[in-house]
Amino acid sequence: MAPPPDRRRPIKRAAISDQQRRREVALRLQADRRSDAQNRARQLASSVLSLGPEPATEPEVEPEQEMSEASGQLAGRSDLDPVRAARLRGPEVRKWFARQLMLPEWMVDVPPSLDRDWYVFTRPSGKRCFVVSSNGTTISRLRNGSILHRFPSNLPNGARTKDVSGPASSYSILDCIFHEPDETYYVIDMVCWRGYSLYDCTAEFRFFWLNSKLSETGASDSPSQYHRYRFNVVQIYECNLAGLQASYSGQVPYVKDGLLFFNKHAHYQAGNTPLALVWKDNVCSQYVLDTDSKGQIPPQQQVVLELQNDGNLTTSDDPPVALGSLSRDLIAQSGLRVGNLVRVAIKDERMRLVDGKLDLGELQLVGKANHSRAFADTYSKVLFQHAARHAPLRIEDLVASIQSNSSMDNSQALDVEMEG
Repeated sequence: MAPPPDRRRPIKRAAISDQQRRREVALRLQADRRSDAQNRARQLASSVLSLGPEPATEPEVEPEQEMSEASGQLAGRSDLDPVRAARLRGPEVRKWFARQLMLPEWMVDVPPSLDRDWYVFTRPSGKRCFVVSSNGTTISRLRNGSILHRFPSNLPNGARTKDVSGPASSYSILDCIFHEPDETYYVIDMVCWRGYSLYDCTAEFRFFWLNSKLSETGASDSPSQYHRYRFNVVQIYECNLAGLQASYSGQVPYVKDGLLFFNKHAHYQAGNTPLALVWKDNVCSQYVLDTDSKGQIPPQQQVVLELQNDGNLTTSDDPPVALGSLSRDLIAQSGLRVGNLVRVAIKDERMRLVDGKLDLGELQLVGKANHSRAFADTYSKVLFQHAARHAPLRIEDLVASIQSNSSMDNSQALDVEMEG
């Protein structure tokens, strides 16, 4: 449970990375990226509906440890048209679909305006997917491109019933997490509604539409003949002290897997973005520290990186961050090839944080990553995992940041009042 407000002067945790600088850059750049949002939504909907079911295998299940951006050979192809996308197979399908989702970075530093510019909600544990309703059917696809479900629903044009409103070809796209225990799609964002694209709308507007429009459809009704699965909207809060406490310790109808933070001004940006953040501790998630292939927490931190031509091991960020390298002899002995994802262990005594950048020191090769995994870890994830083992970002740090902002606002208001 979040601690009560502390009357003493709050102490904010010092920043350890450049995450805030990149947030400011992302907000400036999104105005320049205003493209044909309607066309992007149409392409995504068509691809979800028309792509084949490959690959048959599901991705490695690491609850939202999977949140990373595609890179390498698919860079710049997030706007791939449906015809070309339909020809993709295997890893390329996984990478293309993952690039369509808005993927949060791991919270390394607390945003300075957390209480004014951010929303917070409890993330459901489950399978992240896109859900598209059109032409009398509803399809959900996982991040690897495979179909999770094909079913009728109460979403617009989501079932073949007589009371369908609007053109049969109009489509809606929801960003969801499928929660298996209660067979419910928990909607965390809205990308398109009845053919109207929301890509270039702020999170503030998208969440407003999500709550108002979804309630009009009966999508939250109990399952029936023409409505196989229930759709519920997660409870979204202003990230003040009350909202943070409610999302952190409040009761929810699903298994918790951390907290998600969305900047109110953020557009729906495909790929990884510092304008959405994920944070976890042992209270609000079962999965804080990474586990090995046996589901056990290894004594040393392990990371998954991509092997490059020069032997460097890089993250999946854009641009990639090199965190180490392997010798040519070791690469040859291990049968590794360029583009392989490899799991390496970090010797804690060799790992350092220098000027906000990680120096991993000597890396120990563990082996190839799970074959169904498509991406290396992101830099923010590596940094978050390191901090979680040694100096974690705590709920008290989030509370202190909000209290500090409130104290500053009260002080400024008092100064204005005295001047008046």
